[in-house]
Formats: sequence, C-alpha cells, structure tokens
Amino acid sequence: MGKILPSLLTQSIIFFHPSLRGGMDIKEYFARTSYRGSYNKLDLATLTDILQHHIRAVPFENLSIHCGQCVELDLEAAYDKIVRKKRGGWCMENNQLLSWALKTVGYDVTLLGAKVYVPEYDVYAPEMDHLLLKVVLGDKSYIVDGAFGMAYQMWQPMELISGTDQPQAPGVFRFLEKSGVWYLEKVKRKQYTPDQSVSASHNLEEEGCRPVYLFTLQPRDIEEFRACNTRLQTKQASLFVSKSICSLQTADGIRALVGWKFTEMKYNYKDNMDLVEIRILADEEIEKTLKEKFSITLDDKFVPINRSRPHPSELFV
Repeated sequence: MGKILPSLLTQSIIFFHPSLRGGMDIKEYFARTSYRGSYNKLDLATLTDILQHHIRAVPFENLSIHCGQCVELDLEAAYDKIVRKKRGGWCMENNQLLSWALKTVGYDVTLLGAKVYVPEYDVYAPEMDHLLLKVVLGDKSYIVDGAFGMAYQMWQPMELISGTDQPQAPGVFRFLEKSGVWYLEKVKRKQYTPDQSVSASHNLEEEGCRPVYLFTLQPRDIEEFRACNTRLQTKQASLFVSKSICSLQTADGIRALVGWKFTEMKYNYKDNMDLVEIRILADEEIEKTLKEKFSITLDDKFVPINRSRPHPSELFV
C-alpha cells in the first residue's frame, strides 16, 4: 500500500501540472481555435483557414504584464497559456504557437524577425521586436502573421511579392522590397463614427497608406528573441509597458481594449468606410468586458494603463 500512494501522487502531479504533462496535442489546439477542417491537403486555402481561426479565437494581448506576471519565451508555456487557459498572447507567444501548429501538420515554416513602425515618431524600431512566419507552398512564399493585432492584423497569408496590392477585409496590404529589406504597408479606409464627439477626442485615423513593419528573409531561431522578450516587458519605453492591450479579430472587424478604451470596428461598413464605436469603461466594467468580449478570465489583479509611449530609442538606454 505504501508503494501505491506515491505512485498515485506522482500521477496526480503530472496530470495537474502542465509543465509535467508533456503533451502538446494538435487536436487540442484546433479545438481551442474551433478549426474543424481537414489538414490533409497543405494548400493555401487550408493555411488561410487555420490562420483565420487562430486570429478570431486567440486575442493579441499583453495582460499578463499588467497582472504582475512574466511572459515566458517558451513554446510549452505559450501552449498552456493559450490552449489550456484560454488566454491570448503577443507575437512571441502567438506566432511561436502558430508556427508549431503549422509545422505539426506539415507546412514548411521559417521564423522571421521584423522591426515595427512607430507612428508617433515616424520611425521603425531600432532593433528586431516582432516575430512573424514565412511559409513556402510550392514555388511561392507567403508571410503568415497571426499576432500583430488591432487594425493592422492580416486576415490572409500574403504572397511575398513586391509592389502588388493584396486586398483583404481589413484593407489593402502590400509589400515593397528595397535592397533585401521588405516593407509591409496597409492602405486604410476612412473611419466613420455615429458619435462625432468621438472623432474629435480620440483621433480617428485618416485614410491613406501607413507603414506596418520591415523585415528581411534571414531565418531566425526563437532564442534570438529572448532579449527582445525581456526588453518589451520591462523597459518603460516599451509600448507593452505603456499600454495594456487586448484585441481580437471578429467575423467583420475587430474589438480592442487599450487601457480603459473599448473599441469595436466593422470593416467596410458603408461607402468604403470602417465603422468605429468607442466607449470609455469604468474600472468595474473591465473584468466583465474581458470575459464577455474576449473570453478572458484573469487569475490575478489586472491594472489597466494607457499612457504616452516614449521614443523607442529609449528601450536601449
């Protein structure tokens, strides 16, 4: 009897502790994203379907930082957080997990690193600060990014060709290549809000072309993002320290919570305009909104924040 109890205890620890359960199951991942299609045919349609299910189920969010937690750069930790705990994550969690899923079903996937455009200062980040994916299908390459979030999230894989408009529901995306550096841009629609006071107080974006990020095709290893992962959650100049962010793509647009500001956007609502509705939440509304609009329940106390972002060069001071 004395030998049986430790055995049962060990089994219980392994079952309840995710890091010891050891298993990452592609079927469990697809259940999390509600993907029920086949993945026997590794074509563009399947790739698009997997991506769209991911971005509509898994929020782009940095809430852990504002709950006093550390974001680990670890695939199993990302799997446990996103798949089992029904949370979201930022690019180094979301796209690392998506890369694993695509590789598991047989896609040819390479990690790439990007520098994100900072509109407040009209500059790109001085160092790599975004993880994205390249997927090769036959003789064509595609960029797959399931973790940029907000209104600049692609909804379909983008063919890696320069100077060609690639229309999607969020707007028209395109790549421009110059001396081996690739630039992603998005042509935005005009934004419309029924509440005209919102337009004046919340700086709705004007229509036009907007840079998103730049990248090269140099293959990356996940370990190359370790310093970035630490920097973005500890430095005061980081966007993710300055603002608490949670965004989720919907069937026809996005919803986002930045600090206390809750935004719902419907793409191409009318006359080539996006409908934008904004509401400022009270503290007591935050928890309910996260649960009802993003299916997120937090274990620790969450402290919203939305302050101006310092110049990105200060990340390295």
